[in-house]
Amino acid sequence: MSECYQAVVAGHLCLDVIPDMSHMSRNTFERVFRPGRLLDVGAVTIATGGAVSNTGLALNKLGIRTALMGKIGTDMFGEAIKGVVASYDPGLTDTLLIDPTAASSYTVIINPPGIDRIFLHCPSANDTFGPSDVRYDLLAGVKLFHFGYPPLMKRMYENDGVELVEIFKRVKALSLTTSLDMALPDVNSPAGRANWPAIVRGVLPYVDVFLPSIEEILYMLRRDTYDDLTTRSVGGPGGLLSLVTPALLHDLSDELLALGVKIVGLKLGESGLYVRTANAAAIAALGNACPTHPDLWADKELWAPCFRVDVVGASGSGDSTIAGFLCALLRDMTPEQTITAAVAVGACNVERADTLSGVRSWDETMKRIEQGWAHLPVTMSTEGWEFKTTAGLWTRT
Repeated sequence: MSECYQAVVAGHLCLDVIPDMSHMSRNTFERVFRPGRLLDVGAVTIATGGAVSNTGLALNKLGIRTALMGKIGTDMFGEAIKGVVASYDPGLTDTLLIDPTAASSYTVIINPPGIDRIFLHCPSANDTFGPSDVRYDLLAGVKLFHFGYPPLMKRMYENDGVELVEIFKRVKALSLTTSLDMALPDVNSPAGRANWPAIVRGVLPYVDVFLPSIEEILYMLRRDTYDDLTTRSVGGPGGLLSLVTPALLHDLSDELLALGVKIVGLKLGESGLYVRTANAAAIAALGNACPTHPDLWADKELWAPCFRVDVVGASGSGDSTIAGFLCALLRDMTPEQTITAAVAVGACNVERADTLSGVRSWDETMKRIEQGWAHLPVTMSTEGWEFKTTAGLWTRT
């Protein structure tokens, strides 16, 4: 069966319940979202969420044959998850793990226009996911293994992430290219109190492509910096992202490359995507998804601004950006083409309220870029960076 798959996406999977709040202004939401108030909302969107759905199904829509490895129960939410997944392709449910003893995970997403989302999340089956839930028997011949959201999966962050490390060690031993995404835990939760420096430093030697958001990795490796930027950004335009500098990104990516990562991608929200790569020898050791010409990927430092769109909802935008990146990598594109494809898929995603319906086919997405799709402006005042007009991105010279 593995001959059918180019990629495997494992990890967090849930049902998303998304009430339509597109009619509600930010001021209205902040004024009326109070205890005891009844808010009028629109029709609900029922979708799947989590990295297995958001990244895995997006890869499938982009034309990459993908196996999904997430755990669900036999309850009503589990059946709903299977139904949504099967609506894209009935065969995509074949590799899901069904656990009759577990309740299926769900998330209620409060997503009014113009402000960041609020998540009401129940982890359930995701907390029981462990190394034995990965179908290693299906990995022969697969090029890429992507895992998402360890901070929302109890066994993945317990005991300094020993079971997360086990998964990546076993997969990497099979010569697959490995990819990892994170999530930002609630600071007051057990996940928020986990030893993230130890977890990150334990797993990254077995991770080829690391794609967290800047907030996530600062929280995990530079907690003092995260707290400082969060405090300074309160009430300011752009929030924490407005205080992130190229120098900080360079310094942080230095640390991640030193830990063994070969391609670092840091999601910057509306500021786009930053990518840094290791040397040619490291890229050549990337695994089954290694580019045909590793030298073209070596020692790159790129920053792609977002494409201009009318934003309806940001749910799944980071996961779709990752899907675009991994899809381009699997299609053996250059790093410049890959980072552009990543932000393009992410931009398509935010044109719809749910996590997947905005994602277009690969050909449609590429055509949109080729037709001169405009970027949002990103001003770079730091010396050593140059804007490449033809590529539409910044590069460190």
